[in-house]
Amino acid sequence: MARDGGLRLRLGVRGIVSEHVAIRRGAAADRPFVLELGQRTALDSVSALRTAAPQALARSYEQLVDVVFARSHVLAIAEDPLAGPVGFALMLDDLPDEVTGDDQGFVAYMAVEPHARRAGVGRRLLAAVEAVARERGLPYAALMVTEDNAAARELYASAGYVTERRLLCKRL
Repeated sequence: MARDGGLRLRLGVRGIVSEHVAIRRGAAADRPFVLELGQRTALDSVSALRTAAPQALARSYEQLVDVVFARSHVLAIAEDPLAGPVGFALMLDDLPDEVTGDDQGFVAYMAVEPHARRAGVGRRLLAAVEAVARERGLPYAALMVTEDNAAARELYASAGYVTERRLLCKRL
């Protein structure tokens, strides 16, 4: 551990992140950050089977954010006192399971700055949106993850998520 101005620091994948990262409820003013970080990290959500032009990917992600922000949702922001916002989780709280109709919180997107990964930020963001889902009486939390994103799959598995269904794709 290093020290800087009284703040304890820890090493992320590509840099140093303060252990004092705070998770706060997001607001409409955080939308530009959500768009910018999400567009920079959206390629992590594309499987090796598909190709994605950067402009099309950015457009698709912006449409996702538009849909989520237009509905009932929860936005959690991870903020580092040294670096500012370093991640977010965006959860829909009004999207029932498409098979059973059960109420659930659906994590539509989560992203962490590359330098802050593997420092517990994603885990804390996930816990924050799950806590809100519990407060709202939602019995389940669900999400989708790209098979190729091993780090995210490990995080979700360690947080108790299990595979419920599989999306299969075939190149034609």
